[in-house]
Amino acid sequence: MKPHLRLIGAPTDIGAGIRGASMGPEALRVAGLQAALENQGMRVTDQGNLSGPANPWQAPVNGYRHLAEVAAWNRSVHEAVHSALSERALPILLGGDHCLAIGSISAVARHCRRMNQPLRVLWLDAHTDFNTHALTPTGNTHGMPVAVLCGHGPDELTGIGGVVPAMQPSSIRQIGIRSVDEGEKRFVRQVGLDVFDMRYIDEMGMKRTMEAALAGLDENTHLHVSFDVDFLDAAIAPGVGTTVKGGPTYREAQLCMEMIADTGRMASLDVMELNPALDVRNGTAEVAVDLIESLFGKSTLMRRY
Repeated sequence: MKPHLRLIGAPTDIGAGIRGASMGPEALRVAGLQAALENQGMRVTDQGNLSGPANPWQAPVNGYRHLAEVAAWNRSVHEAVHSALSERALPILLGGDHCLAIGSISAVARHCRRMNQPLRVLWLDAHTDFNTHALTPTGNTHGMPVAVLCGHGPDELTGIGGVVPAMQPSSIRQIGIRSVDEGEKRFVRQVGLDVFDMRYIDEMGMKRTMEAALAGLDENTHLHVSFDVDFLDAAIAPGVGTTVKGGPTYREAQLCMEMIADTGRMASLDVMELNPALDVRNGTAEVAVDLIESLFGKSTLMRRY
């Protein structure tokens, strides 16, 4: 039985260093996301956009920019995602910047605790997003969500899901990483994050990378995918605020998504950091929609395996 999909827009760039990700949800809608999924036989409900405080565009305070506003947005995301899961829908969070994964994944973790399910998070991103207020060069919280979810951050953010930490580092696999701040590198090593960076992908190929990242999933595992559009190479996805050269190609990204779909375990999804202000004729949004279709099982052929 195909899941009921629920689109949840979170139009804010509150955690980013460049304006424009607030327009991401509408760009995905304009690119035909709902129709593309319905054409695959899915039942899709668009919940519309969440609301939250405006971006005050202020300097960091004690290592955090816009902490109160970031917390407010993430509480709203948390409740919306948890409500969808409680109603047996598959939430698709349309960002917005990647700080919103704090609310989304803490909600998924809360749901998994209630259902006694193991959680696996696939973090598709150019960045590890494991900064803290002491390590960050910018104070932008979109560089901190993984650290916060693992319990490293202010109470206003780490406590959103009711349990600290919301998840253990062992629950996450990061794929496509190619930009990590100096202090962040040491912290990532210290906590033992499982990172499949671009060198790993270059050496092992995307197929073996995904086999490793998906190893150990069982039929009870809740698989959450947090897809930062800057995961993709900048040549095919210019519409993000933090482009980094040397990311996965279109075909590598398709294989990644298709292998996730093959597991049949994906139960929640974030689509983050799409910035139409930096895009060319909404092309990045169209690529994102194409890849999301693959996450939900679109393939060239009807496969026997």
